[in-house]
Amino acid sequence: MVYDAIVIGSGISGGWAAKELCEKGLKTLLLERGRDVKHGDYPTALLKPWEFADRLLTTQKDLQDQPVQSQACDPGSKHFFVNDNDHPYVQDSPFAWIRGYQVGGRSLVWGRQCYRWSDLDFEANLRDGFGVDWPIRYKDIAPWYTYVEKFIGVSGQSDGLPQLPDGAFLSPMQLNCIENHLKESIRNKNEERLLTIARVANLTSPIGSRGSCLNRNLCSRGCPFGAYFSSNSSTIPAALATGNLTLRPFSVVSEIIYDDTTRRAKGVRVIDMLTMQHYEFAARIIFVNASTIGSTSILLNSKSARFPDGLGNDSGALGHNLMDHHSAAGASGQHEGFQDSYYKGRRPCGFLIPRYRNINNGDEKLDFVRGYNIQGDGERAEWPDRMYESDETGADFKARLTTPGKWSVWMAGWGECLPYHDNKVYLSKTKKDKWGQPLVHIDFSFGENEKKMMEDIRNTCGEMLTEAGFKNIDTFIYHKSGGLTVHEMGTARMGRDPKTSVLNANNQIHNVKNVFVTDGSCMTSSACQNPSLTYMALTARAAAYAVDQLKKGEL
Repeated sequence: MVYDAIVIGSGISGGWAAKELCEKGLKTLLLERGRDVKHGDYPTALLKPWEFADRLLTTQKDLQDQPVQSQACDPGSKHFFVNDNDHPYVQDSPFAWIRGYQVGGRSLVWGRQCYRWSDLDFEANLRDGFGVDWPIRYKDIAPWYTYVEKFIGVSGQSDGLPQLPDGAFLSPMQLNCIENHLKESIRNKNEERLLTIARVANLTSPIGSRGSCLNRNLCSRGCPFGAYFSSNSSTIPAALATGNLTLRPFSVVSEIIYDDTTRRAKGVRVIDMLTMQHYEFAARIIFVNASTIGSTSILLNSKSARFPDGLGNDSGALGHNLMDHHSAAGASGQHEGFQDSYYKGRRPCGFLIPRYRNINNGDEKLDFVRGYNIQGDGERAEWPDRMYESDETGADFKARLTTPGKWSVWMAGWGECLPYHDNKVYLSKTKKDKWGQPLVHIDFSFGENEKKMMEDIRNTCGEMLTEAGFKNIDTFIYHKSGGLTVHEMGTARMGRDPKTSVLNANNQIHNVKNVFVTDGSCMTSSACQNPSLTYMALTARAAAYAVDQLKKGEL
């Protein structure tokens, strides 16, 4: 069957591609390699801790089935993450490839923090020479940020910072008293720094059939109220409502088929995950949104006489420049004040201290380039935090556990990772999975720039807590492997020059104009902001361009 469009992957960018293409009238096939998950099909969403067989503790079997994924999930959400034994990959160096193979992908479990990039980020590669220049600037994507924010619903505070542009926000969530105390201290001692509430895709007022956030902070289990944005609650229902969407789960895309005559892709080959049968589907345009490493793996596996090293890989850049934010350095501390204050509910976000390093043309003379933001939260110690404070037992012990403990703040830096050519993914020539597809190799490590940045994060976080009167301050660098921030980016980067990049300014493969790649793999640098809002904006922008080109007969 021939469709107008095929979208590979139903996660946060794939859902957007499907919605936009369907709403513009294209008959669209949405392929998802995992099972179907309807909005509301969240079996643990309303369970109490004592209703879990192991009281939400990770078991030995969990560790055997999900040795990688268990670093990012718990028994309340593990069904939204893959079984690592069924979906192996090769770690040339330690890298946690966190995956969710189901309709909606990782949009069901994402962190929901939404921050715009600025030209400080889009011009960074050009300015310091690491990586190739982005082919777009903030003005090219700003209207699409607004378009996406209004649909998904982002609660946040406008702060007027050039390095972190404001957006179309719902009313913000509120800082608690210890966070306000830290905010005032930072404002008084570091005028270039600002502590503000996080900007998150959790609704503070309803949008359509989606209700406001109930402050349960159980988002990773799925929200039956639709109070945070996911493909399942928002974009896929919108696409289905048009009557133009065909959704096909259990569809492993093995390759994109290239036609030498037309010099276009003509369709995709699919393996049914359950029956192992092979299918081919044809379309006029193809959007690749299988997540950063998944999308690049499909492109690398799409070989032809024209592209023997993978579809669109004339430059040799495909698979290289893998990035992930580091989030291993920071500080925590306790405060002895505000003992008469508490809070209601479990706010599903913390605070943000936007980037304050290297924003003035490097006049700080730091020993690293680029920058980081600080994310954290303040809270009172609860019984799990206090149960090991002493060896006492009995009534006094229980009474102490059921009263709030001291206020504390934990905060860490989300830091930019430079695009290094040697950080890469490639396909095994000998090892295959149960569907006959080559295993993915991942070779990644953080460089000296990231390590120096972590030292600065640890020091400045400790200083800010000290200046605010916190005690028992612990400054740390956890030495986490790549992948654990779950912000993998790059490997099919955008660029101005086909000799050094895979995609052009409209997310088209340079020499295969009807294939668009708009997930994290398209990223040319990583900035330090959580990237999903940018993926969504790029996708909506590319979809509008693709439909326009179809109407003009250019595709």
